[in-house]
Amino acid sequence: MTRRVEFILGGARSGKSSMAEHRAQSWLASGNVQELIYLATAQGKDEEMACRIMHHKANRDPCWQVIECPWHIAPIIAQLKPSQCVLVDCLTLWLTYGLCEVEWSEYQTQKKHLIDALLATSGSVILVSNEVGHGIVPLGELSRQFVDESGRLNQEVAGIADQVDFVMAGLALNLKRGLK
Repeated sequence: MTRRVEFILGGARSGKSSMAEHRAQSWLASGNVQELIYLATAQGKDEEMACRIMHHKANRDPCWQVIECPWHIAPIIAQLKPSQCVLVDCLTLWLTYGLCEVEWSEYQTQKKHLIDALLATSGSVILVSNEVGHGIVPLGELSRQFVDESGRLNQEVAGIADQVDFVMAGLALNLKRGLK
């Protein structure tokens, strides 16, 4: 399989992570890739999130090599070999880290590195993200910034992705398909 970037987005608990995992595992089963890397951006900073992470770990197939990395994901993507596939789950938590844990200029720099890595990688990448722009405009400044930046990030990734799917109730609506 040549370089491929796929983007799967949807609402909370829509089935997007499961769909991404199954897609990558089908590539492994068909021989299109030989190694699966799960790039988990979540951090268990509170008990509820720690439980969510434990649930994901318990239900994840053991074929995955897991890297827990909340921020510097671009170097991992940039260094992929053609035989490797990385699943980034999820861009929404990565964005949250960028908005809440680092300076704005650092977020902008890392976002540029991510886009550059996606364009240059030799491997296959599946990115998962939440679509949060279907609701009302939030009241708080940080919430509005999150919705705005999430929309911008999703648009940039969708623009360079080979395939984009929107997931709702476990079903995918294909938004973009450009087979290589």
